[in-house]
Amino acid sequence: MVNKEIIIRKNAYFDSVTLMSISADIKGLDGVIDSVVSMATPMNKELLKRVNLFSDEVDKCDEYDLVIAFSHDETITKEAILDYLDNALNGQNENAAGEKTDVVYKSIKAAKKDNDNANMAIISVPGEHAKREVMEALKQGLNVMLFSDNVTLEDEIELKKYAVEHELLVMGPDCGTAYINGTGLCFANRVNDGVIGIAGASGTGMQELMVLVDKYGGGISNAIGVGGRDLREEVGGLMMMEALKMLNADEKTRVILMVSKVPAQSVSEKLLKLIKSDINKPVVIYYATDMTFSNEENIYYAKSLKEAAITAVNISKNIYSDVEELDAFERKNIQGKYIRGLYCGGTLCAEAYYFLRNHINDVRSNIASHDEEKVKDAFVNEGNMLLDMGDDLFTQGRPHPMIDPTLRLDRIMECATDKETKVILLDFELGYGSHEDPVGATIDTILKAHKAAEEIGKTLIFVTYVQGTGKDFQNKFQSEKLLKEAGCIVCESNIDAVVKAYEMIG
Repeated sequence: MVNKEIIIRKNAYFDSVTLMSISADIKGLDGVIDSVVSMATPMNKELLKRVNLFSDEVDKCDEYDLVIAFSHDETITKEAILDYLDNALNGQNENAAGEKTDVVYKSIKAAKKDNDNANMAIISVPGEHAKREVMEALKQGLNVMLFSDNVTLEDEIELKKYAVEHELLVMGPDCGTAYINGTGLCFANRVNDGVIGIAGASGTGMQELMVLVDKYGGGISNAIGVGGRDLREEVGGLMMMEALKMLNADEKTRVILMVSKVPAQSVSEKLLKLIKSDINKPVVIYYATDMTFSNEENIYYAKSLKEAAITAVNISKNIYSDVEELDAFERKNIQGKYIRGLYCGGTLCAEAYYFLRNHINDVRSNIASHDEEKVKDAFVNEGNMLLDMGDDLFTQGRPHPMIDPTLRLDRIMECATDKETKVILLDFELGYGSHEDPVGATIDTILKAHKAAEEIGKTLIFVTYVQGTGKDFQNKFQSEKLLKEAGCIVCESNIDAVVKAYEMIG
């Protein structure tokens, strides 16, 4: 018997990151069939309708009301689920790392008063309210990591200008990754401390650099995210320039890594001018593009995230030899047997897109830079398709796939029963903020997909990459072992997985 419960708590605001994580945790409880814990925004109401957990009372709620909706069987009680929820909201449940939150503050000012030495605030509130909270934190002398999205460009510019004037950081909006003085913030991995600093406008791009630097024998001093719009002409690279200057002044940092999309031309010129005039440490740059750049004195351009990491590690060890570049591959004209990349990481998806578009005909993606290569409908398979499933198109009212893999699991099964899908590319992000066992949550679906493919007479190939280190609590090596036992090809970096998928086609 299935029981549905809908509880509304008026004027009980919680940030989206907290609620997404709690909703996913509740859904993982034995006996729980579905769970949505969210603020009653129009977008979240649509989600509640789609999963059949909607009611007239929910319809009357406003965005400051908390909706707790779940379905469960008789093996767990409503009261047990609500007890778990309330403990989570009060920080009393242990997370996967065994950590607890002991004190809950109601304001930034109160938190700062009790923690006078604090110098960082992580803010995740609805975008329209972010400016007020960020400004309060800045006035308290705090650097800010702004996880919120839907912050206006005008607010972003105003906040960043204020931060620059007061020698503070505003990392974001929509900044999901940072590593400050040995502590990972939001989505981050446990890596070796070291002498390589990262400045990035890309969350999973920064994570990839961090774990590859760790893998190739280096370590991270600090990693500063700046938000995806920082290098647009309107913002002018305000935080990227501050990040570069801070890393240059950081005594621990000897080499700087920079990762982003290609900046606006005016911003690129400002960054190069700054690096040449004020940065006295080597800078390795990876831009998510298939454009080519020439190295200059103290500036090294990489064609992949892997090359960027190896170059930075080599330089940190005073090895200035050329890094082996990607081999030249013939272009393939594929018909009827396609690669379908289902990515959690946007920059990893972009790296795959820029490689494959130069080596395989007919590559489409929702992050494509060329209009003719954009997917017509991201929910329908066509040709060689690379999807960033962390894009707003997929996450409206849903947790990010790094937190809750459900939407990607459904898509895997769709590809398994599609006769044209030959290779499925999957990335798995470990570390803080991510699902407690992303590979374990996917293995059953992979096994079912193999069986479904066999039933329609085709061979399905999974090419996978686990982004993480042996120090992450999800256990990278056990995750890779599970994938291999399930018949997957497991690669050592994202670009290696992309090349392997290319080799499997044709």
